[in-house]
Amino acid sequence: MMHHIGVISDTHIPQFKQLPEAVSAHFAEVELIIHAGDLSRLSVIDELETLAPVMAVQGNIEYEEVVEKLPIKREVVVGHCRIGIVHILGDTHNRERMARQEFPNARVVVYGHSHIPSNKEYNGQLLFNPGSATDRRKQPRCSVGLLHVDDEEKKVWGEIIWL
Repeated sequence: MMHHIGVISDTHIPQFKQLPEAVSAHFAEVELIIHAGDLSRLSVIDELETLAPVMAVQGNIEYEEVVEKLPIKREVVVGHCRIGIVHILGDTHNRERMARQEFPNARVVVYGHSHIPSNKEYNGQLLFNPGSATDRRKQPRCSVGLLHVDDEEKKVWGEIIWL
């Protein structure tokens, strides 16, 4: 079986008024959406849940309602694939080590915070940052991501989607 997972982070609503319309189009066929923190408001989950179930973690810029409801980190299993989710995953110098330390059994670790998309494999663990759907900062465009989990082939890969 093939699984498709939408991945989004750093939406910062209401600082940014709403999610881009393109998010709905790119996530139309996913079975799960992962939000890697900095939602700011829980209403972001409500909006995304009109597309698919949502697994989210809190970031470092959240309203109290988000901090009270969401964990700092969590794991989810989709098909054969264990996925760790956290907002801040160290920095470029220690990210690989931090991923192994925080999620030793995860095949994929999804993170956010930097607003810089990244899709890199390190010793059998995929580290995936979708970038930001609303705040591109120094990136050429905003972005989201897709994870593809192939149970038959026992493979997983990420895809950065530029908005």
